[in-house]
Amino acid sequence: MIMIMMLSMMIMMLATTLSKKQIEDREKSSPFECGFDPKSSARLPFSLRFFLIAMIFLIFDVEIALLLPMTIIMYMSSMMMWMTTSTMFLMILLMGLYHEWNQGSLEWAL
Repeated sequence: MIMIMMLSMMIMMLATTLSKKQIEDREKSSPFECGFDPKSSARLPFSLRFFLIAMIFLIFDVEIALLLPMTIIMYMSSMMMWMTTSTMFLMILLMGLYHEWNQGSLEWAL
């Protein structure tokens, strides 16, 4: 067992030594940025509106994933309990949508 471990460690060290790049090329080691100068500022202004729309999309995407199993649950529970739960869930969803609309979060143009 120890002999196998020693042999595998020696093979890994040999592979690491042989796989190292011997010649450093300046062009190969610089990042490729689609023809742009990679030495310029990496901190470009980021639109917070885009970030906000992306977060809203993720939130509503998760909520839709929670809505889909409601049709299956309908057959496994009482109709009154299912209606109450689904109505409350949809009301919370619609109130959030109204709040985002009222705050102007859904408008892309300023």
